[in-house]
Parts: sequence; C-alpha cells; structure tokens
Amino acid sequence: MRAGDFARAWTINDRDLAAASHPAKHTGPRHLQRIWRGESLTDKHVLVRCYHGLGDTLQFLRFMQPLRGVARSVTVWCQAGLLPLVERTRGVDRVLALHEGTPEADFEVDIEIMEVPHALRVGRERIEMRAPYLTLPPKSIASVDGDGLAVGLVWEVGQWDKRRAIPPGLLGRLAAPGVVLHSLQADVAQEELAQTGARDISTPDIAALGHLLRRLDLVICVDTMIAHLAGALGCEAWVLLHADCDWRWPASGCRSLWYPSLRLFHQRTAGDWGAVIAEVREALVQRAKSAPRDA
Repeated sequence: MRAGDFARAWTINDRDLAAASHPAKHTGPRHLQRIWRGESLTDKHVLVRCYHGLGDTLQFLRFMQPLRGVARSVTVWCQAGLLPLVERTRGVDRVLALHEGTPEADFEVDIEIMEVPHALRVGRERIEMRAPYLTLPPKSIASVDGDGLAVGLVWEVGQWDKRRAIPPGLLGRLAAPGVVLHSLQADVAQEELAQTGARDISTPDIAALGHLLRRLDLVICVDTMIAHLAGALGCEAWVLLHADCDWRWPASGCRSLWYPSLRLFHQRTAGDWGAVIAEVREALVQRAKSAPRDA
C-alpha cells in the first residue's frame, strides 16, 4: 500500500483473511457474529466500525460513497467527535456514536472502516484524491488575528508514539518576518506554548477545528489527525515525518496520493528534527514572500 501496489495488497489480505481463525459466521459472541470475512457487500445492509484513530476514520471516509454504490445501506459507527462530519459524508445513510456495547442498528455485515477498500478491491484511481470529500457544518469561531501568513502548529500526537513528537522549542525557530504562528495543539502547557511563540487558538471541537484550518493560510504538523482533516478538506498543510514513517506516507518524496494539498518533510536521520525544522523554515520564508496574507 505504501508503494501504491493495491492489487498485491488485497491479494495478501485475502490470504491473511483465509488463514485467520474465526467461529462460525452466526455463532459466538454478538460482536463477532456478522464480522466481514471476505464476502461481497453487494445489496447488504453494512455497518462500518471505526475502531482505530480519528485520523484513520477521516482518511477512509472517502470510501463510503463507493461502498454505498454497491451496498443497500451504510451505517457508520464512529467516534463521537466526528459525528458532525461523518453525517455529512456522501454515501452514509446513518451515523451512530461508538461505544463499548452493541450498536443500535440492523445490519447484515460488520466491517472495520480500514477494510472497506479491500472489500471493494479499489485501485489507485479510487484512492487518489481529486477533490475534498469532507464538508463542515456551520460554526461560529473566533477570527484568526495577525498581519502576515497565518500558520497553525501541532507538534505532538500523544504518549503512544513519541517519535512523532517535536520539542516545542524547535517550532519557535519557524518565527520569521511576515509569519504569524498559531497553536492548534490540544491541552498544551503554557511553558510549551511560550517556547513556540505561538498564540493558542486550539479547540477540542473537530468541526470548529476544520473551520480554523480553512481560515489559516497553512498548517505545519506532525503525523496526526489534523493532517488528515486538512487533507480531506483540501487545506494546505506541511506534515513533518519521522525517519520510519507510517505506511500511508511514502518513504521519500514530498507528495502523497492520498492528499494532494499536503507537503511532506522527512527526517533523514532518526530523531533529528533540527534538520527538518531548518528545511521547513527555509520553505516557510519563501512561502511568506510569495503569498503574503492580506491585511
């Protein structure tokens, strides 16, 4: 999938699915009775589960419309924070908030959202994004103040993969003439915020966050949900990747077939964010010169 050889990826997935040990289709615990096992989804009432991260859900929502093209109905069982976006996604008939129990819906087959492209056996032409596929509900948000290129920053994704975290002091090096830095980092300590020199405009409301991304000129972030949100909305974002980046990003190069509005910056040496920030700063200075923000 990293190489774009999706036909081979689905063949490997077919083999793994056949080798997996499963109880009989309609026996066992309730949550295993209708799990997708490789069968056709044509004319089925399909429940799409979103058991992974917020970014995974946003990335794979692009497949809901082609899924609806074959299924009788599509119900998406997703993270509560994404409900306002998912319910506006083409191909989705119904949306439910994810919880630990049994979904309150009738369905014939239950598939994880990241398995949908495998089930549909999509090719590069379905994966390659040609237009934004997310829409935002109306939302009142504060203005993004400042005279200059408005740049949003996100430097940490959480505790589970510290390779994706950039010391906030390094982000302070991005300050440059004609650039105004804004922090989108959630729950940031004031000490960290001061190191970046950015103004805090963060919000836990994902729909409001989407509106902020549209008001900013550019977002500079690590590999996190905001990268996927920006990409799915068609907003410009620069994504800073550690040396052993996730499979969805190419191992080298600055572009992704998943999101044409994103530009990628790779670590060349594991753990060396300083060189990445230097490269980003140079590009940012040029960006500010070529497209200054209107006053």
